[in-house]
Amino acid sequence: MSAITFTLDGAPVTVPHGTTLLEAARTRGIAVPTLCHHPRLVPSGKCRLCVVEVDGWRTLPPACVLPVEEGMRVQSASERVHRARRVILELHWSEYPEGVSRGDPLGRCELTELVTAHGVARSWPVSGRQPSRVDDRHPLIRLDLGKCIGCGRCEQACREIAVCDVLAMVGRGARAHAATAFDLPMREAGCVACGACVSVCPTGALLDAQVPEIREDGVRATRTTCPYCGVGCALDVYTQRERIVLVTGADDGPANRGALCVKGRYGFGYATHPDRLTVPLIRRAGAPRVPPEGVEPRRLFREATWEEALALAAARLRALLAAHGPESLGVLGSAKCPNEDNYVLQRFARAALGTNNIDHCARLCHSSSVSAMLMAFGDGAMTNAPQEIPLADVLFILGHNTTETHPVIGGAVKQAVRAGTARLIVLDPRRTELSLLADVHLRPRGGTDAAVLNGLAHVLVEEGLLNETFIRERTEGFDAFRASLHAFTPERVEALSGVPREDLRRAARLYGRARSAMMFHGMGMAQHTTGTENVLAICNLALLTGSVGRPGTGVNPLRGQNNVQGASDMGVLPNFLPGYRPVSDAAARAELEARWGCSLPAAPGLTVVEMVNAAHAGRLKGIYLMGENPMVSDPDLNHVREALARLDLLVSQEIFLTETAAMADVVLPATSHFENDGTTVNTERRVQWQAAVLPVPGQARRDWAVLAELSSRLGYRLGFPDTAAITRAIAGETPIYRGIVPERLGPGGLQWPCWSLEDPGTEDLHRTRFTRGLGKFHPVPFRPAAELPDAEYPFLLNTGRVLEQWHTRYMTGRIPGLNALAPEALLEIHPKDASGLGVRPGGRVRVTSRRGTLVARAAVTERTPPGSVFLAFHYAEAAANLLTNAALDPDSRIPEYKVCAVKVEPAGG
Repeated sequence: MSAITFTLDGAPVTVPHGTTLLEAARTRGIAVPTLCHHPRLVPSGKCRLCVVEVDGWRTLPPACVLPVEEGMRVQSASERVHRARRVILELHWSEYPEGVSRGDPLGRCELTELVTAHGVARSWPVSGRQPSRVDDRHPLIRLDLGKCIGCGRCEQACREIAVCDVLAMVGRGARAHAATAFDLPMREAGCVACGACVSVCPTGALLDAQVPEIREDGVRATRTTCPYCGVGCALDVYTQRERIVLVTGADDGPANRGALCVKGRYGFGYATHPDRLTVPLIRRAGAPRVPPEGVEPRRLFREATWEEALALAAARLRALLAAHGPESLGVLGSAKCPNEDNYVLQRFARAALGTNNIDHCARLCHSSSVSAMLMAFGDGAMTNAPQEIPLADVLFILGHNTTETHPVIGGAVKQAVRAGTARLIVLDPRRTELSLLADVHLRPRGGTDAAVLNGLAHVLVEEGLLNETFIRERTEGFDAFRASLHAFTPERVEALSGVPREDLRRAARLYGRARSAMMFHGMGMAQHTTGTENVLAICNLALLTGSVGRPGTGVNPLRGQNNVQGASDMGVLPNFLPGYRPVSDAAARAELEARWGCSLPAAPGLTVVEMVNAAHAGRLKGIYLMGENPMVSDPDLNHVREALARLDLLVSQEIFLTETAAMADVVLPATSHFENDGTTVNTERRVQWQAAVLPVPGQARRDWAVLAELSSRLGYRLGFPDTAAITRAIAGETPIYRGIVPERLGPGGLQWPCWSLEDPGTEDLHRTRFTRGLGKFHPVPFRPAAELPDAEYPFLLNTGRVLEQWHTRYMTGRIPGLNALAPEALLEIHPKDASGLGVRPGGRVRVTSRRGTLVARAAVTERTPPGSVFLAFHYAEAAANLLTNAALDPDSRIPEYKVCAVKVEPAGG
């Protein structure tokens, strides 16, 4: 039966089969009160406040869990119903503590609102409930047990949204309250501080500890996007007196549906931190380029006017152009800045400076994914979207610690596994949270991923787990690829990688037999000298099984920063113009030359690491940076420092005096994410409008406005009246963005390609045809990593991220609560290795590679396999990239962050 008709409060109502009484009532505008119910949670019927009267029923059933039945006659507001609801509210209100603030920081309390609406007074004697106790042991979340009404929402949110099971309801009756197992501090119980429990609490029993009570008028809510990872979470940001006071997840956010991680919810304080740059700075005469140890970097600069700073930067750029030509200059863009800033930056580089030496951090994270997917599919972006995870019956996570680096997507994976809708395969040398939930965990030795992926393909072919129709009709190159697999038997793969042959076979069978298999990969696949080959091998698996071009399938690189996809789309790359048109494409250049009124260089420019090498060699004389911090993020930092010190000119547009900005000749204060408007593009190609929520501090200026002014001083005018005009210029010049203009960007945004103003955008790529026509198989040889352990450097170093910090930490490092959770770099080392070296948990260790040395605290754990160590790269005080190898993938020019040889020894202390 597709529809059901019943009577509600005397009126006939028709609803779809499976609709609950509560849903039916609300669609009719009938207010039915609830306390335990929340739209993001599975209905539980626990609070009984939504009871209704059904003809023929002896009891009053809860409307939130009762499906409508044909012919049912229901009263939602009878006298009997009112009496029952009043009793429940009176009981709760009698137990609620007096003389305390109510609700969330904005004063919103569902219990208070219902009590007021129903005219309830404190008429019941207190039943001996335990006195109010505040648990403030967590730096970000506070629990006031006196305000807890035992509704169970927090328990459900922790189980259903975060999938952490940290909170549970204990006690009965008036003594029921939220608690952790054995009353452990929430952090020790496994809390990831996502705030899901806080977001659903109806009484303020759970509160954001760092947010003050806000009782005054003038609070403004603004919809915008998150400044951190590539998930692209939508935020509701509350501001008061030019400060952010609260951040919540937008319930209609297409990528997050109200969910957030610890950074998205609590990582906003950097925007108004006193360290913000608010005036231009010029390096003092005679001050060294490299700040001496113990000297505050700010002392090496003097404040300047905008006129003085821009005049100096322009004069120095003109001099270098005249003396050495355009190829002596390099430009680095930012994945943290909106599309509009990055579009203007690449136009500044190509039209004002005349160089294709422009790049950004996409080179360092997923350039190998882009190269490989262009070769295999014709498009380098994620094929599907994480919202399709519930449609997949197998999820394959490759080289990606999803719950720490993209927590909202990690939560969706955990939800699918717990619900039983998906089986899980994990390929990762480390033991991660998802690997503990996996049906098969493949743990290869570092640098052997291609062998494992080829081994999976070998089993698929050997056992006939192929989509032969898809291969015949939609691919090319299969015969040569199949022949290349003969060398990758499970036995040989085990010898090369350490992955047991039976685990390999189990994983291949699970993936090959899936109706819809969805692959997500991270930098564990991409950041290798074989990164392009690794991702080609992933694409081969999708082509073998036809697991691309359909919902719940695909090859999906998870992008690391909020606009790394967009900066790439805008052409902040040495080989592509906006929209991924090659700089060597004469027709594309001619079109833009006509629009821009200039001639454009035709030869591809230098990549990030190549610019550093050219600066070190003296060929590159000047670098212009916008929001990049290579003195923490680039490999082989000692080499980077030497290279930047040899430049004739370094200009940095920044919001803080970062480790790189501290080496600049001119520092120009820019606006932060929360002061910017414009478009950002998340990992699923979704273009969203980002609204400004704060005023610009001091004399800081928008990045695109600074570049336009500087460009005019160099003789090339970039005249844009506002950000929206740049958005329209992008649409006019970039075919895949043709239909993306500000007025079309509602709450859901648009996914490119979007070919016209009538185009609704593209959810899944390659549905009926690959962008390149046919998908192409590529034989992938096995090549070892550029540097492997030996007798002198016996350990393999792997680098990555942690949940609570982000990128080079100049944003999250200024948030006290995040620093309390992850205050310092920890070197993960296996217990067997630690025992052999005499390293104790928490002890200091010295880690040395052929390029540098650092001291960090040891975390003795089985998360990292024997013979390997792991270090997060965020911390400048123990910068992992002092150790890493700048050897490059020959195709994508990505450096090998994931494998290098180190030695470890106790450092004392």
